[in-house]
Amino acid sequence: MLSVSLVITLRRLLQTATAIAAAAVLSACALAQPATTTEAKTAAAPAAAPPKPKPKPSPSLSWSKPHPVDCRKAKCVALTFDAGPGLYTAHLLDILKAKRVNATFFLLGEQGVARYPQLVRRQAAEGHELANHSWSHPRLTEVSTAEVHRQLSLVQQRIKQLTGRTPSLMRPPQGSTDQRVSEISRSLGLAQILWTVTAKDYRDHDPDLIKQRVLAGAERNGIILLHDVYTGTVPAVPGIIDGLRERGLTPVTVSQLFAPTKPQPGRAYWNAW
Repeated sequence: MLSVSLVITLRRLLQTATAIAAAAVLSACALAQPATTTEAKTAAAPAAAPPKPKPKPSPSLSWSKPHPVDCRKAKCVALTFDAGPGLYTAHLLDILKAKRVNATFFLLGEQGVARYPQLVRRQAAEGHELANHSWSHPRLTEVSTAEVHRQLSLVQQRIKQLTGRTPSLMRPPQGSTDQRVSEISRSLGLAQILWTVTAKDYRDHDPDLIKQRVLAGAERNGIILLHDVYTGTVPAVPGIIDGLRERGLTPVTVSQLFAPTKPQPGRAYWNAW
């Protein structure tokens, strides 16, 4: 039998060998781990994302100025279009751009602004004047006071949402106005703009006839009423512009026609005399 001292000695040797083996295993594991230094962490981290470019201003807020004209010197006539935008408005804008002419558009809300918001933005961006022609084209003299206010204020709100600016002009549907409509218009900051010349293009769609009627009645400080929602109107516009210029007249927006003064809210204007 082994002596007690020998057994103790063997146990100590076994414990020492076990400790050495465990240390070797731990060392091997440490070598297998990825580097934990600051440099290693930096190298392993993904590259930082480049800064995002600042967003460009929304095109819906652009509203350019019209071509400059001084109507105190030039013989001006206001060119206006009612009841759009519509199917023919884009082509009309192309014509006006090519002719370097700005017009005033009296916009209809339900059938126009709500359906063609992109054309409203384009009109503003190309320097045209946007004005109010009611939401759904009722005779304002035949509806309630609350309805008159609703018809006009809805269009005001929608145009401002699309362009960032609120119209200062309105045209009562069919030219129907009275003291009550005038008071509501004044409360909304809207001057009433009527006309001196109409081609009756809502009834007669022949471009030559439309042009003939406009040119026969056009004169300095007058206001021409057309519609960009009927088939014969837009084809007549190039000849109308050329004919006006041949007569020494310069087509402009309503606000240009009245400048440097401004049409007063609530008041009705047939011309700028």
